[in-house]
Amino acid sequence: MAGALDAAEEAVDLLLESGRAPGDILVLTTGEQHPWAAHELSFGEAAYWAQHDAGDDVFFADVSAADRAGSRPVVVVAVNGDADPTVARTLPVARDRAGALLIVCGDPQTINSALGAGV
Repeated sequence: MAGALDAAEEAVDLLLESGRAPGDILVLTTGEQHPWAAHELSFGEAAYWAQHDAGDDVFFADVSAADRAGSRPVVVVAVNGDADPTVARTLPVARDRAGALLIVCGDPQTINSALGAGV
């Protein structure tokens, strides 16, 4: 499922190259955390969430923190975990957080299976 993280990073790069502001983008992961999130969390929850609240840069979060993450114009979901119920719960939350654009990266079978599970 590392391919989902790679695809999400490529999507972020393309968004930034096309003129999107970094603070417009929220990246959610359904499996292993993005390395940026893991690194930033090593400095503590308060510092990590302060970066989110500042809204100056792309923010990476585990889907379990999606309720705490505010809305952003663009949400990129890396479906890097294959638990259909987790993915099925994630996509509606991600859609609600996305003001203008939702991008979902990952294995099409996993995503389609989750979509069939009630999204």
